[in-house]
Amino acid sequence: MILLAPASATSAAGPAAVPASILLKPAGVFDGVDGTVHVGWQVLVTGERIVAVGPNLPVPADTRIVDLAGDTLMPGMIEGHGHLFLHPYNETSWDDQVLHEPLALRTARAVANAKATLLAGFTSERDLGTEGAGYADVGLKAAIDQGIVPGPRLSVATRAIVALGAYGPKGFEPGVPVPQGAEEVSGVDQIVAGVRRQIAAGADWVKLYADYRWRPGEDSRATLSLAEMVAAVEAAHDAGRPVAVHAATAEGMRRAIAAGVDTIEHGYGGTPDIFAAMAAKRIALCPTLAASDATARYRGWTGSDPAPRAVELSRTSLKLAIKAGVPICMGGDVGVFAHGQNAREMDLLVAAGMRPAQVLIAATSGNARWLHLADKLGMVKPGLLADLVAVAGDPTADIGAVRRVQLVMKGGAVVSERSR
Repeated sequence: MILLAPASATSAAGPAAVPASILLKPAGVFDGVDGTVHVGWQVLVTGERIVAVGPNLPVPADTRIVDLAGDTLMPGMIEGHGHLFLHPYNETSWDDQVLHEPLALRTARAVANAKATLLAGFTSERDLGTEGAGYADVGLKAAIDQGIVPGPRLSVATRAIVALGAYGPKGFEPGVPVPQGAEEVSGVDQIVAGVRRQIAAGADWVKLYADYRWRPGEDSRATLSLAEMVAAVEAAHDAGRPVAVHAATAEGMRRAIAAGVDTIEHGYGGTPDIFAAMAAKRIALCPTLAASDATARYRGWTGSDPAPRAVELSRTSLKLAIKAGVPICMGGDVGVFAHGQNAREMDLLVAAGMRPAQVLIAATSGNARWLHLADKLGMVKPGLLADLVAVAGDPTADIGAVRRVQLVMKGGAVVSERSR
C-alpha cells in the first residue's frame, strides 16, 4: 500500500518551482496511528510536507536518498508539558530562578533549552508558563518560527493565572510586594481580564492553577472558585484558546472538570469518580510522573522501594486514569529536570504499566489531538508537515530507543543527522 498526498494545483502563470525532495529509507515506519512498525515502508518528503508513505516509492529525479538502515522513522515527538524558562531545581531553586535570575539570562537559557529539546527528537512543545519571565515565551516562539534560533514548534501559555496569594515565591516581609511566578487574580472580573490580557499578548493556551499551597509546608487546597474557573474557560474558549489546568487535589480537579477545561496537569489526587468524569468529557491528563520522580531524587531518593509518597501518588493516579479510560497526554513538566531529557517521562510511563506503543502514540498523534494540532502533525501521513525523527532500533519493543536519535527533520529540513 502506498499513501499519496493530493496533487497541488499550478498557477495560471505556469508551474511553480518544484521544491527539493528527500526519500527516507528506514528499517520501518511507526506512523503514530496503529501502534505497529511497518517494515519496509519509506517516506517521501517534498518541501515541508510528507507526500507519500509506503514500500518501494517512486521518486522524482534528483531526489536525495537518506539511508536509515536499522532505524525506525516516526513522527516528531511532542512535549505536552514543559517550561523552557526553568532549569533543574537541583541547580537553582525555583524561588531563586524567579527572583534572582535576570530575564536576559533566563531567555538565553531558554534558547539553549529549545535547541536541546529539538535535538532530542521533540519537534513540538506546549510550554505551560514562563514562571515569572512574563511574555518572553512569545518572543522565543517568534524567534524559532522566523528561523533565528532552532527549537520545536511552540504553543505557549505566557504568564499563567493563579488565585491571589496562593502561589509563590513566599516567605518574605508581608508588606513588601514580591514578584510572583504567575499572574494573580481575585474574582470573576479579574480572571476574565487576565485571560484576555494573556491571549492579547500571544498566549496559545490559557493555564490556570486550580489548587496550590497557601503557605509553605501545607497541603495543596483548591484556590480558584468554580465561578472563577467557569468564567475563565468561557473567555478562553470564546477566543478560540484551549485551557490547561494545574490540579493536584480532587476538589481542584472536580472544579476543572465542571468548568469544561481541555487538559488537567498532574492529577495526583484523582479518584475513580474524578477520572470517570474526565473520561466522560474526554479531558486529557498530563500525569507528569517525571516531575515527582525528579523532585524526590533531588531530596535524596535513590529510586529504590518504597518510593516516596508523592511518587506513589503519581503512579497510582495514572493507573486509575488509565482504568477509567482517560486520554493520556505525554508531558513530564520538563524544566523541573533537564531539557533534552524529555524521554524520561516516556520511560516512567512504561515502567508504570503503559505499553511502549501506547506511550509512543501519546507522544505523537495523541498529543497532536489534545493540543489541537492533528491537522498539521503527529502522524506519518501524506499532506502533514514533515516533522520526523529516526531512532536506532524498535521503540515499540524498547522505549529506550527514543533516546537514540539518529535524524531529526522539522518542516522537511534535516536539522540533525548522525554520520554513518
